[in-house]
Amino acid sequence: MELLRFHNSSIWNKVEHRNRPSRRTVNKEFELLRIFRVTAESSSFRDAAVRLGTSPQGVTRAIKRLEEYYGEVLFHRTTRQVRITAFGEGLLEQVRPALERFEDLWRIPGADQQASLSGTVRITAPHSLGTRAVLPALERVAARHPGITLDVRLSDRVSNPVDEGIDVGIRVGFMRDSRFVARKAADMRLPIVAAPRLIKKVGVPEGIESLARLPVTAAVDINTGRPWPWHFKAGHQWTPTSPAFIADNADMEMGAALAGIAFAQLADYMAAPYIASGKLVQVLEQEGPPAWGLYVYRPQRGPVSGRVRVVFDELRAAVGSLPVLR
Repeated sequence: MELLRFHNSSIWNKVEHRNRPSRRTVNKEFELLRIFRVTAESSSFRDAAVRLGTSPQGVTRAIKRLEEYYGEVLFHRTTRQVRITAFGEGLLEQVRPALERFEDLWRIPGADQQASLSGTVRITAPHSLGTRAVLPALERVAARHPGITLDVRLSDRVSNPVDEGIDVGIRVGFMRDSRFVARKAADMRLPIVAAPRLIKKVGVPEGIESLARLPVTAAVDINTGRPWPWHFKAGHQWTPTSPAFIADNADMEMGAALAGIAFAQLADYMAAPYIASGKLVQVLEQEGPPAWGLYVYRPQRGPVSGRVRVVFDELRAAVGSLPVLR
């Protein structure tokens, strides 16, 4: 069994020619990949060492061995932090699900299906995922485990889940906080959309700059009171300066787009069904940014209770089933 096999991109080409190691090395190589994953989810080698119960030097040695194996740099290092490289990100996307499948083998068979599970699980997520992912997941939990009390706190505000006693949460974007375990559940794209009647009235934007001359929505960041920027490829951002519609709620933004009031940049799990039905039209497709990850997370607090595990797994499945752009 090789350290890891890849089936896409240049990453596979880097490892395809490696010799197959003996069984005696499998456990050691598994541990190297586990150290890599924890390091990628931490802010520094020191933080990773604390989580792993080892020394920063041990983490450094493990990462160097992996870099020598793949012939690629996995992290950019500075005196204050480490930042994963593009190759490292590709490796992480392959490593994470493989390790999770292995870890699932160590779970007690049937433990999460026990009818006796009880207690409270506090869940948080953005408002836009409330009825789309959280409620369907919790409906299944409630049907299987009526003894669990489900405490849901939807919020788009940046807060401290540990201080608020959150057991499971959903967030957009990777979580590097070493206090949490985060698992990617889906990719999210950000299409720009408008109703057909608005496009008939004002036309299709020819480029990002032309958006300034068209009616657009602005999503208010409730943490700062300022509009969120729109995101495009190559890291380009554009912030509406004269929006036709301002809202601090993503469903209100989508409503404005459906009503023909303005162009909007929406999450594809919201817009995809309306694009498929023709009620919304996607524009500037060639300018779209790379997909963002949707993650389900829980605090890193040692053994996970059965009630938290079943909620975590159902939320992850629900997020993975959200509508996507085809």
